[in-house]
Amino acid sequence: MASSSSTAAASLATKTPNPLSSKVTSVLSSSYADTEFREALALLDERGVLNTPETRRQLRLDLQKEVIDSNGEIIDEFSKVSEQLRRIGVTIGKLNESFNEMKKEIGAAHQATSSTLEEASRLMTQKQQVEQKQTLLKAFRGNFILSDDETAALTLMSEPVDDLYFSTLAKAKKITKDCEVLLGFENQTLGLEVMELASKNLNLGFQKLYKWVQKEFKTLNLENPQIGSSIRRALRVLAERPTLFQNCLDYFAEAREHVLSDSFYTALTGSSASGVENTSIKPIDLAAHDTLRYVGDMLAWVHSAAVSEREALEGLFIGEAEEIKRGIQAGRENEIWRLAEEEGDGAHDFDAVKTLNELVDRDVSGAVRILRQRVEQVIQTNEETILAYKLANLLNFYKSMFSKLLGSGSSLVESLGLLEAEALRQFRSLARDHVAALQGDFVQTPADSRPPEFLFEALEQLTAIMKTYETSLASSAEQEADFETIMAEAFDPFMLGCAIMAQTLHPPSNSIFLANCFLTALSTLAPFEFTSKRVARLQAKIGTERSRLVESQYIFFRKESGLDALIIALSTMSDAAEDVEKVPLLEAAQAPALTQAGQILDDFLPSALMDAVQKLKHLQDSRLAQEITEEAAEKFCVDFEHVEQMLMLADELAEQKQGENDEPRSLRALFPRTSGEIRVLLS
Repeated sequence: MASSSSTAAASLATKTPNPLSSKVTSVLSSSYADTEFREALALLDERGVLNTPETRRQLRLDLQKEVIDSNGEIIDEFSKVSEQLRRIGVTIGKLNESFNEMKKEIGAAHQATSSTLEEASRLMTQKQQVEQKQTLLKAFRGNFILSDDETAALTLMSEPVDDLYFSTLAKAKKITKDCEVLLGFENQTLGLEVMELASKNLNLGFQKLYKWVQKEFKTLNLENPQIGSSIRRALRVLAERPTLFQNCLDYFAEAREHVLSDSFYTALTGSSASGVENTSIKPIDLAAHDTLRYVGDMLAWVHSAAVSEREALEGLFIGEAEEIKRGIQAGRENEIWRLAEEEGDGAHDFDAVKTLNELVDRDVSGAVRILRQRVEQVIQTNEETILAYKLANLLNFYKSMFSKLLGSGSSLVESLGLLEAEALRQFRSLARDHVAALQGDFVQTPADSRPPEFLFEALEQLTAIMKTYETSLASSAEQEADFETIMAEAFDPFMLGCAIMAQTLHPPSNSIFLANCFLTALSTLAPFEFTSKRVARLQAKIGTERSRLVESQYIFFRKESGLDALIIALSTMSDAAEDVEKVPLLEAAQAPALTQAGQILDDFLPSALMDAVQKLKHLQDSRLAQEITEEAAEKFCVDFEHVEQMLMLADELAEQKQGENDEPRSLRALFPRTSGEIRVLLS
């Protein structure tokens, strides 16, 4: 009971509010971080107020008094605002009265002027429409109609071809293109009329330009390095009419052909085709002292003219190549009949370099005809083999130069190729005639085995030909292949003649004679790179004759030494016992034969080397003769060593088999010479 009563009292006490706890709770629940609270504290700090009961009571009164004073000031200010608003109201009222009066007057004026304003508005609309039509008409005339001045500049020959002409021509082309838009409307009459007029003026303009270009070509000075820009511009524009453009080129080529032909004729003779003499020129016909110089001067003149012509015309085509190409392409699209024809012929796009080369080729064609006639005459009247080849090589040289300048397909290059072929035919004909004339000399072999005179003459001519050919522009591989035809005519027949002559001789004279011929030919061909294959063949042939001479000298040593029969008999035997037993039984190994062989050998050895060398005295290469003799002597020494070895083995075998009472028989005693002595005497 006591416990329960105390618990109830505690709970009741808890529910009863405590002023102190309420105050503490209120203070603790206040947020001092509040902005307004901080501002209030800051204001109190400014006033310097102390925290006392009296101050707190007085502070409340002071604050209330300040609030009342502030409200009073606000009321005073609002009274002033009210007075101003009243005055504004009066002013607005007066303005409303004035506005109403003005509105009445305006309404009356509007009623009085409404008809006039409507008329003015209608007139303004009409004015705008007229101005739009005027603007449209001006634009139409500016874009689709040529003015009188422009028409005159475009079509009249009396007017110059200047910037106004080209601008008018461009405008006429634009009008023709823009007429396609007018043809797109239902009413096509205007478009057809404008296009017809523009096309007519445009055609007249191109005809004027065509005639102007022809006129300019007549007086065009190609010697001037700076050809006028007007002619280049005219050609670029005229390219849009491929037919007219090509006609101009044909006309120009024809005119330049006559000019260059006359110039070439003047350079040759010193006077023009009409007979007017030019004393400032030294005629080629008189200045050239020999045939080769004459042909070279003519070719040099043509080359100089072609180079000058190309350099002068490069400015007309190369610099404007893309514009001319586009113009020709556009012209082909417009000229339907020409387009169909070119499609049938497989025409290609415009190539400025090709066109330039073709034009230069046509320009010099007249001079080339004169050149060809004179060179053909020179070739046909020539009777010298070397000169014929030099002419062919000279023509080949200039053909290569013109191929690089104008292309391999030019008529000038083809003409030079035909002349070169003609010169080579003449060369081969003269060479064959010369060989035919020497047929009688092929059977007369010189007594001293030296090369025949015709071979020296042929090699002298071949040397001159090779020196000429060496200056050609072909590569070394091409030179060697191309020169084979020359070798077949100027070398092979003479070497074949030497071979025929050698057939009448006996060994070793035939080998000495051929070796001398081959050595002479080798010394002639070796200095030139494009004869390497021929040099290798000659060296192989010399090696063959060398082997034959070595064999001849070797046979000489064997026969003159008296050992030939013994060497032959022992050549098939080896150092085997059964072969050694047969040695004393050989006929050549019998005492009389060995004694005789030894005596012959002794008589031969003192002069053997000199006699052998004497046999090769006609061989022109003494070093080669020495090598051949030494090689043959070495072979003989090797054979003698084999003979010596077999005789010694036979003596040893005989000593082993002989009895006490048998009389010894020594083969070496009958044949005492040693291989060492042989080598010394033959070295």
